[in-house]
Amino acid sequence: MATKYVFAFGNGKAEGKADMKELLGGKGANLAEMSGLGLPVPPGFTITTEVCTYFYDHDQTYPAELKEQVIAALKHVEKIIGAKFGDPHNPLLVSVRSGARASMPGMMDTILNLGLNDAVVEGLAVKTNNARFAADSYRRFVQMYGDVVMGASSEGFEHLIDEMKRERNVRLDTELTAEDLKELAARFKRRIADDLGTSFPDSPEEQLWGAIGAVFRSWQTPRAIEYRRLHAIPAAWGTAVNVQAMVFGNMGEHSATGVGFTRDPSTGEHRFFGEYLINAQGEDVVAGIRTPQPINIAAKTDAAQLSLEEAMPESYRQLDGITQKLEAHYRDMQDIEFTIQEGKLWMLQTRNGKRTAAAAVKIAVDLVNEKMIDQKTAIKRVSASHLDQLLHPTIDPQARREVIAKGLPASPGAAVGKAVFSADDAWEWHNRGEKIVLIRLETSPDDIKGMAVAEGILTARGGMTSHAAVVARGMGKPCVAGCHDLAVNATKKECAAGSITVREGDWITLDGATGEVMAGALPTVTPELTGDFGTFMGWVDGVRRLGVRANADTPHDAEVARRFGAEGIGLCRTEHMFFEGDRIDAVREMILASDVEGRKQALKKILPMQRKDFVGIFRAMDGFPVTIRLLDPPLHEFLPHTDKDIAELSQVTGVSADQLRRKRDELHEFNPMLGHRGCRLGITFPEIYAMQVQAIMEAACELTAQGVKVIPEIEIPLVGHVHELKMLRTICDKVASEVIKHTGTDVEYLLGTMIELPRACVVADEIAHAADFMSFGTNDLTQTTFGFSRDDAGSFLGEYVERHILPVDPFVSIDRGGVGKLMKMACDLARKTKPDIVIGICGEHGGDPSSVMFCHELGLDYVSCSPYRVPIARLAAAQAVLK
Repeated sequence: MATKYVFAFGNGKAEGKADMKELLGGKGANLAEMSGLGLPVPPGFTITTEVCTYFYDHDQTYPAELKEQVIAALKHVEKIIGAKFGDPHNPLLVSVRSGARASMPGMMDTILNLGLNDAVVEGLAVKTNNARFAADSYRRFVQMYGDVVMGASSEGFEHLIDEMKRERNVRLDTELTAEDLKELAARFKRRIADDLGTSFPDSPEEQLWGAIGAVFRSWQTPRAIEYRRLHAIPAAWGTAVNVQAMVFGNMGEHSATGVGFTRDPSTGEHRFFGEYLINAQGEDVVAGIRTPQPINIAAKTDAAQLSLEEAMPESYRQLDGITQKLEAHYRDMQDIEFTIQEGKLWMLQTRNGKRTAAAAVKIAVDLVNEKMIDQKTAIKRVSASHLDQLLHPTIDPQARREVIAKGLPASPGAAVGKAVFSADDAWEWHNRGEKIVLIRLETSPDDIKGMAVAEGILTARGGMTSHAAVVARGMGKPCVAGCHDLAVNATKKECAAGSITVREGDWITLDGATGEVMAGALPTVTPELTGDFGTFMGWVDGVRRLGVRANADTPHDAEVARRFGAEGIGLCRTEHMFFEGDRIDAVREMILASDVEGRKQALKKILPMQRKDFVGIFRAMDGFPVTIRLLDPPLHEFLPHTDKDIAELSQVTGVSADQLRRKRDELHEFNPMLGHRGCRLGITFPEIYAMQVQAIMEAACELTAQGVKVIPEIEIPLVGHVHELKMLRTICDKVASEVIKHTGTDVEYLLGTMIELPRACVVADEIAHAADFMSFGTNDLTQTTFGFSRDDAGSFLGEYVERHILPVDPFVSIDRGGVGKLMKMACDLARKTKPDIVIGICGEHGGDPSSVMFCHELGLDYVSCSPYRVPIARLAAAQAVLK
């Protein structure tokens, strides 16, 4: 039996239905559903997504059965309409539109008024007794077909229209006569022949197959590919093609076309919202050539406006009733398209409407309150990207963007400020009351004070888990990283993107959600968290199993994390504390010390500073666990590298500049990420970890004595062998016991490790003997599994994804096939040794929805992420349960 590639609909019947989106695409499935509901839908047929797959797999050809099925479906439409395709006396015209299973508004191609030629247009004029309408339809068709199908210049057509209006001394397209429009169509055809060396096709059948091919080809246009990338829509899905009898909103003053939403897509308010135009076709509403009018009286902002409710009250009442029926049927806010042809209403499309973040939450909560959906359905309706928008300012959607460069969307939100090129300058400009954006070739821990006062961070190098990206996300600051279009010259205090140069003090705007960089100061929109948000997140927490903690390094970060619903801290990076204020001097004194005693003296200066930090964090997290990672980065990161900074340190320490350079060179490593860092530092310099554990336990004992519930978890980083952990555990337990004995306050604590090396995963059963808990450091685990440098991989990972070597950047979403297998192995092995061992994740993947779902599947106890991604992780954890 031949495969069915074409599904017809119309006259109250349909061969498809709403749940066939994978085969018919969203538009085709919904047209079939509306037709089956008895709504006024122009008849037509859908060519399935399977044909799109075949089209690309077979050198842009079609299955042998397709032509016969299309002819049969076309005859079915002709019978319903009572007209014939290509008949000059009683012509049927059709539209040809795309329709993927996921909505991709405006990304693919559409052709209207198909079936016209010089003979048919005369017949249409006679049939409708409207010569201008027929000529306008023909002009529109030649222009659209020439552009979309044949590849002629759209600007060339617009130039010819402007030329005609100047010749006729008119301002609007609607002022051109039927004869003018006929002449315009002829000029369009001559332009096509001159520019392309081929004639415009007169055969309606040739036109139809040309349009079908163009729609399938539009699935692989750059804009469609980019949209799919941004919205994680697989290329393998393909698009369907919908061929539908034309209905005309441009037949005079009793005809119209418009779009509408059953609720306000910006606010979520429960009101019918939309726009329309009298005597127009669909593209006129969105093209901006004419100003659309509000759909109802309630939406009028000017008494001079004429709403559809006033102009065509009967059609409006019918439309309002249909939209209510559609929302009740689909149980979601609908985005509809309609045409009124000489007083008769036709429905052209319905789909679940795109909405802002605030609207998504409000609509979900309202639909539950209206008993249209339950809480679990509401949770599935709000996406992680919606919550991301809610938590960060965004660029005003009405603002005109002039993008000068594009990098990786490392941390969401909009940042507007004056360009500065060093942390010191950022601090100085900030103290003058200026808003600034910090631009660096790449950031280092030394830049932390500049990052803290910047509105946003832009780097030319680095990936999604680079220093800049990780710190920015933790601070809730927008960041664009790995912007290879950018040439940064910190010495000259400027950067260049192509022919554009941005100098210190110039305004610049970042969109951390898209990775776009714009010159100038664009307006932004600050989102508001409403009571609906709290209600919604309460439902989320009632469903999820996974715990959600935050990565937080300061008391302020901890407080932010608590406000966003974090149930503890899964990663507190102690090295970030070392860069604050004067303590960097004490850290450098410790590094420069020539013996153990010298190091201990320097560490005594750091001890009270660390203790104070931990007191603040423990207090903010009263009653919740706090995982504190002991010192992880290599020591050379704390030393200055420029001659200027070395000279300044020499003055402070009394150590000669030459000695400082020698020490810097001595600590230099060819691959520091795999060098003398993590637990290896603790083994060679045990006094560092001893000081940190002392600070942790003294802070814990102090607050416990005050009635604060402290749950400290001490974490040893980069363990690859159980002997490393055992040796360091002995040191840490000894210090903890001494503090407890000295203070007379008993505090229970856990001691565990980060799992961030493949070897640690393979021997997790051995490591579990010495660990109370384990936490996957997936940034480093990804790096060491792939052999990628996370700071450099951004330069080629984009191409890996584009060429389908990898489905997604593995530093953004966990690589389930490799890193994920190691994680599962580690979990299984560790739980064989200790069935109740606590296992979590604290890499940046902890805030990625897909990775959170994987952690749920693995049976982890918690995920930990940047404070501003905590609500996203909570939502993803609930959606993982419902999936």
